[in-house]
Amino acid sequence: MILGLLKEQGTETRVALLPETVKNLTDLKAEVLVEKSAGEMAYAPDSAYEEAGAQIVSRSTILEKAEVILQIQPPEKDFLEKINSGKVWISAFNPLWETELVKQFKSKGITSFSLDSVPRTTRAQSMDILSSMATVAGYKAVLEAGLRLPVFFPMFMTAAGTIRPANILILGAGVAGLQAIATARRLGAQVYVFDVRSAVKEEVQSLGGKFVEVEGAIEDKEAGGYAVEQTEEYKAKQQEAINNQALKSDVIICTAQIPGKKAPLLISKETVEKMKPGSVIIDLAASSGGNCELTENDKVITHNKITIIGQSNYPALTPLDASRMFGKNVFNFLKLIIGEEGKLNLNFEDEIVKGTCITHQGDILNERVKSLTENK
Repeated sequence: MILGLLKEQGTETRVALLPETVKNLTDLKAEVLVEKSAGEMAYAPDSAYEEAGAQIVSRSTILEKAEVILQIQPPEKDFLEKINSGKVWISAFNPLWETELVKQFKSKGITSFSLDSVPRTTRAQSMDILSSMATVAGYKAVLEAGLRLPVFFPMFMTAAGTIRPANILILGAGVAGLQAIATARRLGAQVYVFDVRSAVKEEVQSLGGKFVEVEGAIEDKEAGGYAVEQTEEYKAKQQEAINNQALKSDVIICTAQIPGKKAPLLISKETVEKMKPGSVIIDLAASSGGNCELTENDKVITHNKITIIGQSNYPALTPLDASRMFGKNVFNFLKLIIGEEGKLNLNFEDEIVKGTCITHQGDILNERVKSLTENK
């Protein structure tokens, strides 16, 4: 198998494979082509890739020779048009949201795998890029909040008096939320957590967070651990509980998302305007609309002396370790499609390979993606 590793475009600083992971692939007899300067922003020079057994080549060479093309972000439109039918594309392109891209993969006959669609099973945990990157995001969000907040996180007892600890409200107790709880507690803050899934209450409390409970939530075991759409009655009770806690908070970290849908609106403009001056809202759901009504993706704004940060790619601000984690997930997935003597082997009998594959031979394999795509 010839694998082509691409350099990310735009503001993305991560790389899908570091040299240490390339070495693991060459040990499996896969041939690895790396685009020149692919790892530069993640502090991985071309020389390190060469030492790991990769060849440094141009983008056009990868397009011509690679059977499998790998990067983190979706392909740029002009590059996608140059990819020939029969190639295998691997990235994290959010197929439940990027339905037009799915249609393009289908029409071009490209076999596409989206690593954010890896099944949420015990066996697939080592390939779960969503959890890995959410860990980075939750950690980084708390640190940024601490830097921007005009008060301390921990309680201080000094000769000048006692400084009370900051109150932090975390919306969503997925991986990002749980990492945010752990980080904020280590820094000494009081942490309150809201999530529609009652099953996460014990995890929240084990990390030192206080669970804000609202009765009547709909939970769906078939949702793979994700939150699902709620009734209007529940949303009204939810809004009241969140508003009351938001007004007491110095920091709100928003992480609530529903796959394939706009992020739920949890913090209204009216609520923001009643918050304490100097408070900080960090919205990790910014790319899918945001949990805060005033969020603007990839922007930092100030409204009524409240700082609102729309940031959906904190992992790009921690490029080395984020790339290391992402690359390990990728390697564990690639092992499933590398056969004997390093040859490409797409085994669709494997539930992980099948579940992660979005398009193949002009068809959409993922049933949920297929349903969404056909309805748009």
